[in-house]
Amino acid sequence: MARKFAWEASYPPGLVWDIVPPQISLPEHLQNCITAHGHRLFIDYRGVEISYAEFGRKVHQTAAGLLALGLKPGEKVALYLPNTPYHPFSFFGVLKAGGVVVHLSPLDAPRELVHKLTDSGARILITTNIGPMLEGAQKLLAGGFIDRLIVGDDAVYGPAPGLPIVAVPEGNPAILNFNTLFDAVLPETWPVLVPTDLAVLQYTGGTTGLPKGAMHTHATLGASVAIYDQFYEGQTPEDKNKKLRVIAVLPFFHIYALVVLLLWQMKRGSALLLHLRFDVDAILRDIEVKRASYFPGVPTMWIALNAVPGIEKRDFSSLKHVASGGAPLPVEVAARFERLVGKRIGGGWGMTETASAGAGHLMEGIFREDSVGVPLPGIEAQVVALNDPARVLSVGEIGELRVKGPNIFKGYYNKPAETAKDFIDGFFLTGDIGKMDADGMLYLVDRKKDMIISGGFNVYPRMIEDAIYEHPSVEECSVIGIADEYRGQAAKAFIKLRAGAAEFSLDELRAFLSDKIGRHEMPSALEFREALPKTPVGKLSKKELLAEEAAKLNAG
Repeated sequence: MARKFAWEASYPPGLVWDIVPPQISLPEHLQNCITAHGHRLFIDYRGVEISYAEFGRKVHQTAAGLLALGLKPGEKVALYLPNTPYHPFSFFGVLKAGGVVVHLSPLDAPRELVHKLTDSGARILITTNIGPMLEGAQKLLAGGFIDRLIVGDDAVYGPAPGLPIVAVPEGNPAILNFNTLFDAVLPETWPVLVPTDLAVLQYTGGTTGLPKGAMHTHATLGASVAIYDQFYEGQTPEDKNKKLRVIAVLPFFHIYALVVLLLWQMKRGSALLLHLRFDVDAILRDIEVKRASYFPGVPTMWIALNAVPGIEKRDFSSLKHVASGGAPLPVEVAARFERLVGKRIGGGWGMTETASAGAGHLMEGIFREDSVGVPLPGIEAQVVALNDPARVLSVGEIGELRVKGPNIFKGYYNKPAETAKDFIDGFFLTGDIGKMDADGMLYLVDRKKDMIISGGFNVYPRMIEDAIYEHPSVEECSVIGIADEYRGQAAKAFIKLRAGAAEFSLDELRAFLSDKIGRHEMPSALEFREALPKTPVGKLSKKELLAEEAAKLNAG
């Protein structure tokens, strides 16, 4: 068959772009995984092991318990959960009972929680009794934002080091211990689901404004699983009898972990080494002692590992694949990790709206460290003019990336106008600015909303950030646009230094950058911080910095 797209010619033998995702619901996906891997270990959580078969039983009991409470088809249930077994129990339990999952973040501020609950209409909330989460959930109940609170007792899995586990409240009929759901009798028949049913409201990161609920169906999420499976299995097929052990520290409430860790690893029969939160020592134990074979992380995790004294002497031999997602990975961070431990960090690009799948680095063949790889199977990508999203640009021209495929979300919940403006000719406008080369490799320079217009030039903060990361004293940085009387806008750099590193002047920074970026891209201001603001999943966030600068401008 003649090649249709440029990137297909870059695919190695055995990998094909054409894909027909299975048209099944996520509970059917779960059942297929149980049938194939029932005897295998699925979750290792603080030393407690749960097999695929046992997990399936817990899901059915959870779903039966929710039905006994009166859950209706299509009813929204909010999950306010970190990485404990209660998350996957609840996720599949809600879907098996015919409901819709609304993901909340354990690190959401109260105002963000109220926004997501109000926007989605979820009146049932499932949480855990770890740390302050139960207290926050009870405030939502007392404030009338939910009608029922279901609490998973994490004490059944032993102590959580460094985190308090409080007692599940008793005596309030609106508060239910999650484990009582397991006492329900299984129904004779289950709610009928079709692939096009709404499965999840996955809220966008909210790095520039209020989060929006991206509507994903069973089919769009299932398509992403099939896309990842074909992309990686088409290049390096796994031995089906091999026991894969995967570090699961990325939070399941985030789209990247939901698809790549939970849904896809189930299909592979992997064992998830489940963690409540990121801890460098625990991750290194997983690698060196438990012999983890796959570790997907986010940039801040690689930055932290790079900073571990003697990291180059640790044993990473068990790892067959390491990958980064959730946010752009600075080139220097990836290069430093490879120099230190000899492992190349795979990566790519995806969004909440694409159910994570978008582009990825090939495991063999062409690799260009400053790109995000090639479009994955079934995904068509184009670069279009910034001022005319219907006009497709030529190779090498910079514009906005637009994509289409079976994994694309169905729109923003209750926001038809915003949905309509983000789709052109059947393609979703991603808001990412970049280009495509002749081999079909994609290069992203920044988010459209982050672009700075300085003296009439388009300035991309990410390109400045990548250059700043090359400075040996820099651990993290964020660049934003600030008001400039002469140029309209100019770049300001916020920097967190490596431990023990000394601050430097703006002139010294500009001198360091002189051979790396253009004069019009040079920062006009510099500020050092002990910590930089982040989203709940560890992505560096700029909205707080922009708000601070706006407040200074208004006050001045």
